[in-house]
Amino acid sequence: MPFRMKRAASPRTWPVPRKGTKWIQRPSPGPHPQEESLPVLLVLRDLLQVVRSQREARILLREGKVRVDGKVVKDPARGLGLMDVLSLGAPAVQDYRVLKDKRGKLRLLPIPHAEASFKLGRVRGKHTVPGGKVSLSLHDGRNVLVAPDTEFRVGDTVRLELPGQKVLERLPLTAQALAYIAGGSHVGELARVERVEVLTSSQANRIHFKEGFFTIKDYVFVVGQDRPQVTLPEGLGP
Repeated sequence: MPFRMKRAASPRTWPVPRKGTKWIQRPSPGPHPQEESLPVLLVLRDLLQVVRSQREARILLREGKVRVDGKVVKDPARGLGLMDVLSLGAPAVQDYRVLKDKRGKLRLLPIPHAEASFKLGRVRGKHTVPGGKVSLSLHDGRNVLVAPDTEFRVGDTVRLELPGQKVLERLPLTAQALAYIAGGSHVGELARVERVEVLTSSQANRIHFKEGFFTIKDYVFVVGQDRPQVTLPEGLGP
């Protein structure tokens, strides 16, 4: 049973009951860690309830009616993580973005169809590759090439075209930026950056917010400057 796990052992980020059937779908290895991703089968059947069984989910997938980040997926164990875009074809035509709520649970938020044409990726690493270009490593496992004179820094956000990977915009992690908090005690909140505190010790750098709290840099996901570029849950606007 390589892609099943005991329900009681499912990650705390999954919005599923701890009791019920003994087994639950395990996400296949992919761009997101297991504790930060939801398998497509679980999303279709248990969360969105567009199918009633695993068999119906497999039929929907075989018909090519499920896309993740603009690309057709047919693996029911494919994991969906933060900022991924799920698109469903007929009869349930709808687009969703994966976000975390204020309890740290992964949720599928309906978004306008036009918004499904792009996604945001947080820069986790930056290095030069042969040929002189710069490769950016994003939070979802992607690697995108940019010009050598790029201004991107670790912690910035990339706005990417879907299903291609054309870089549309840079959202820098600077003062006044709007940030979505993806972890910690303020997970799921939207806050405005006040300053970045660089520590000389082994501790992670801290981001301080005008709302009166701070968190580590790894939890901060820039989503815009004047206003969020993605749809957020009601009540999280600027």
